[in-house]
Amino acid sequence: MNRRTFIAGSLGLLASTALIGSALAGGKPITWWYEAADPQQQGFIKTGIIEPFNADHPDLKLTIDYRGTELDKQMRVALLSGNGPDIVYTAGPTYVAPMARAGQLLPLDDYLTRFGWGDRILPVFIEMGKYDGKLYALPKTYETLGLFYNKTLFEKHGWKAPTTIAEIETLADAMLAEKIVPFASGNANWRPANEHYVSIVLNSIAGPENVYKALKGEIPWTAEPFVKAIDTLNRWWQKGYFGPNYFSLTDEQAFAQMASGQAGMMPTGTWQFQRVNTYFPRNNAEAGFVGFPSAEGLAGPVYPLGVGSTFSIASASKNADGAATAIDYIFSDRTYGVMNSVWPGEWNTPLDDLSKVKVDNGLPLYNETMKTLADAVGDNHYGYTTWTFLPPATDSYLVSGIEEVWLGRTTTAQFLEQLNASFLQEKADGKVPAIPAR
Repeated sequence: MNRRTFIAGSLGLLASTALIGSALAGGKPITWWYEAADPQQQGFIKTGIIEPFNADHPDLKLTIDYRGTELDKQMRVALLSGNGPDIVYTAGPTYVAPMARAGQLLPLDDYLTRFGWGDRILPVFIEMGKYDGKLYALPKTYETLGLFYNKTLFEKHGWKAPTTIAEIETLADAMLAEKIVPFASGNANWRPANEHYVSIVLNSIAGPENVYKALKGEIPWTAEPFVKAIDTLNRWWQKGYFGPNYFSLTDEQAFAQMASGQAGMMPTGTWQFQRVNTYFPRNNAEAGFVGFPSAEGLAGPVYPLGVGSTFSIASASKNADGAATAIDYIFSDRTYGVMNSVWPGEWNTPLDDLSKVKVDNGLPLYNETMKTLADAVGDNHYGYTTWTFLPPATDSYLVSGIEEVWLGRTTTAQFLEQLNASFLQEKADGKVPAIPAR
């Protein structure tokens, strides 16, 4: 999502299986299974991608099938039986390595050369799509975590956006004193929202260099910097920074809470930009966004790099060339401009040069943030989101395990010991996604 979490979580009950594009018309079929999208979003994809692609390629016929929150499960079953779609859409690099290892995906190296993707896509994302030296996936969108805040509320109270961990804790305490929830948050619609906060503290307190070393197996996840990070996150939880209704609020409800001033800040991802125009104007308020504050001694802010979904081609595809042509179309300046104008935060494809792209979404803050993120990636100054770089079982444990810490059922040390054990097992099994060199 794109983050996948956003769509799947907020629209789970709205998931549909609408088939867009006539399969009866001429052209060799290209099938693409997608996650949940509401009717308006399906319309954006129809008019922004499907219809213009088919108009430009009369010998091909691209169709999209919305599989909702069951996409991951259905995709795994379909690929095992060799009956999946041509375009394999996953929830991120974590899902790609096991599929590539099982021979379910087609290497894309020939298409990389044929379409010149290496000249148009930021190099780090090419590296992230590799497994065992071959390219198997391209990211649909990339994102980062940071701090949204209610700028109007801040001005009313004379507050400034925090730049250090000490400042954000002082500010959160002041909000508690005013009966304002410091961190708008909720995981009622998407339990993996838990890992957004873990990713934030791993990068902003333990630091990206230590996260990189742990991902490479050079230091254990039980090392002192990670203990400090999880202890800090748990302290925030125990002090009430996340509010009294974390387990019953959706992330959209939490965002609305921040826009109304009931909450002051929201540590979350850039995919939430798509809600700014919905909730802030109706509250006569203005949104702010900054990188999350960093601990003393870290050059900050750190922008954790996330990829919420990827494109691959099934090894059993009957139209691999057509699928590659469709993927190439999605990674065009035209598609970037059209989709980011109507659906910001969801289609930030990692193009290397955006100077010729025209985006009109009324969100200059979003456009500035994406440029800042692109510069940070280009300068090799980025962090790591857990849903992008941890192997699947380890990431799954992280999501459930941190709740056990918050609820006092396990300790930080026990949580990290189990996380480390799971990671080492999956590393030995070859399931850790590609980690680009820093």
